Amino acid sequence: MTLLTIGPATQDKIIKNNNIDLKVGGPTYFQSFVFSKLNIDYKTIVNLSNLNLLKQFPNPAQVIPIIKSNTHLFINQYPYPNNLNIRKQYSNFANIPILKKDLIKIFEKIDKIEAIAINPLNRFDFPLKTIKYLKTLDIPLYLSIQGFIRYKKEDSSVGLSFNKNLVKILDNIETLFLDENEAKIVFNEDYSEYNINEIIITNGYKGSRIIKNNKIIEIEAVKNNNILDATGCGDTYMAAYISKKLESNSVKKAGKFASLISSKKLSINGPYY
Repeated sequence: MTLLTIGPATQDKIIKNNNIDLKVGGPTYFQSFVFSKLNIDYKTIVNLSNLNLLKQFPNPAQVIPIIKSNTHLFINQYPYPNNLNIRKQYSNFANIPILKKDLIKIFEKIDKIEAIAINPLNRFDFPLKTIKYLKTLDIPLYLSIQGFIRYKKEDSSVGLSFNKNLVKILDNIETLFLDENEAKIVFNEDYSEYNINEIIITNGYKGSRIIKNNKIIEIEAVKNNNILDATGCGDTYMAAYISKKLESNSVKKAGKFASLISSKKLSINGPYY
């Protein structure tokens, strides 16, 4: 059985403590390290133009590129060295959508897909037609909401707002991942307004919560006094959650495991390994 993670790989510039680091990023990048470390059978599908980025993945042989005309660029600026939960983010908002025709040929070569992690970084990455096509495969779909609610501000920084297509997109998703700020945009304190089986809301050091069958399961954060790098922590949480959920079929076990792994990632400068 194969787990798929789909979405952009990015060229990132990290500004922290007056230092600038150039790194590879994107949810698929961070998730690939988790799946590799946990010995999960996985494939990573990325949309980009800069194929050099693929060399930084834990196992480039597991990466399937969809070659596009551009690559996502992100600048993550952390203004407070002692609080890595706060950042200012800028992007080029690359318009390089993953289309149904891009995926059909790829899926023909992959047997027994167990789950698909969908990781948009802006509203262009996964058109509604692509989401609807993935739904027809009758495979569990796990969505990170972040890209679908991003928009470009006048200074090219990243803002968040409700997307008019969001309702139709969420009706095709079984499990949704988002943080506390994103949840305030997507929901009006009613987590049953969309046809979603599981909703996972992360909130940094305050922990996370899982909403399933109108019940809320609180997951405590695993304390970490050696925080080095918070970039990709949410993507790490999502990958760890999916891995444990598929193994145990328990949302509580999955949440606790994801909390542990994402806490460990905080002490690593880069992806979890």
